Amino acid sequence: QVQLVESGGGLVQAGGSLRLSCAASGRTFSSYAMGWFRQAPGKEREFVAAILWSGSNTYYAASVKGRFTISRDNAKNTVYLQMNSLKPEDTAVYYCAASRFGAMSVMDIQKANEYDYWGQGTQVTVSS
Repeated sequence: QVQLVESGGGLVQAGGSLRLSCAASGRTFSSYAMGWFRQAPGKEREFVAAILWSGSNTYYAASVKGRFTISRDNAKNTVYLQMNSLKPEDTAVYYCAASRFGAMSVMDIQKANEYDYWGQGTQVTVSS
């Protein structure tokens, strides 16, 4: 069993930055693929970014590519999402997720149902 706890959300003006953290319990964190998803009010949960177990491969949604960076520190059991140049449309609850499949295809890694564990979410609000 893996428990995920997100932190770092908050209110920021458009153009600003935030860094989200996701701390994971469990000794097998380094073998998990990790992802970030978000859900805005009235919308479906959508893929934001993901990183394979080794950190060698990262994937991004087109809407955040070039602005967001996902990274992980396996020694600290933590995955990060650095968000720059934030826009009002980035406003959402951001969720961290873990998959027991450390290496997935580029299609599968974007699917929420490929992830086994989820955090409680952290609110990000970007004001215009």
